[in-house]
Amino acid sequence: MAYKKLATRKPFIVNKNLGSAVEVEPEELTTTNADGIPVIVPTQKQKYDFDRNGWLLIPSVLSDDDIAEMREFCQQLHETPERIPEPERCTLGGPLQKLADHPVVVGFLNEFLAYPPAASEDCYGFRLEETTPSFTDTPPQTQSVLHKGNGLFRLPGDSHLYRCVPGRGWSGLTRATWELTEVTHDTNSLRFITGSHKAAYPIPEAAQKPNSPLWETYQCPPGSLFLLTESLTQMQVQPEGVERVSISNLYNTVASRWSNWLPHPQLLEAMPPKRQTLFRETYAGGNVVNGDFGQRTSAYIAEV
Repeated sequence: MAYKKLATRKPFIVNKNLGSAVEVEPEELTTTNADGIPVIVPTQKQKYDFDRNGWLLIPSVLSDDDIAEMREFCQQLHETPERIPEPERCTLGGPLQKLADHPVVVGFLNEFLAYPPAASEDCYGFRLEETTPSFTDTPPQTQSVLHKGNGLFRLPGDSHLYRCVPGRGWSGLTRATWELTEVTHDTNSLRFITGSHKAAYPIPEAAQKPNSPLWETYQCPPGSLFLLTESLTQMQVQPEGVERVSISNLYNTVASRWSNWLPHPQLLEAMPPKRQTLFRETYAGGNVVNGDFGQRTSAYIAEV
């Protein structure tokens, strides 16, 4: 007797239109960033690792020239901000702006965060919540209370959630950290529990101590990118006094906000139009540039 072979099917993601499927694939969303550079689609292994772990490290993304230029700007921002025009006195200023929609970030967020009906070639299907720097001499204080985790079971309206169906994961609040200096296990201030974004049980008391073997961190060379779902259990610790500079960008869906931060109006106005869409108003229905939310399952016109 002949048997049918097992087949891999596309994930069935339901749109709002009477249960119809969203037909557009993540790699078919915004295919270039604001600088016209093609986005970089994550590999199958990267998607699997992020969904399994709740975090993903991509080493050595930036060039040496970019790292040097960005570190120089960060040093000026930290030590002599008055020498920088007021609208650019943040981690979207100068050479740091292109990190906001770096091709690797856009490709990753198209997979794990973008809402297809609110995306097109002229706008992103996600938004940038806030951007913050971290310098060695202003380390975070140790968290006395652990936070986040259990993202599969959080209530609607809480951005710190994680959803998944076979073949597709969705991270409601996602952080992209750019390391501009070398990071070791001793100098990294972040600690997290791998897989806790999907945890069904509360964290055990024994694991709530910083010396628990459940806590992990990462190390990487300069120019690396660390991606994290904010539904992962995590805490900050006091790092060793070694040089470290990093930029942290926090992303959310177009239909939700976690903070009220916005860039300076003059800085926003000077951005390329597509990059400006990272900061458009927060709603879903019709919030797409040069697309049609309407009754379609995709923002794109079907090929005839």
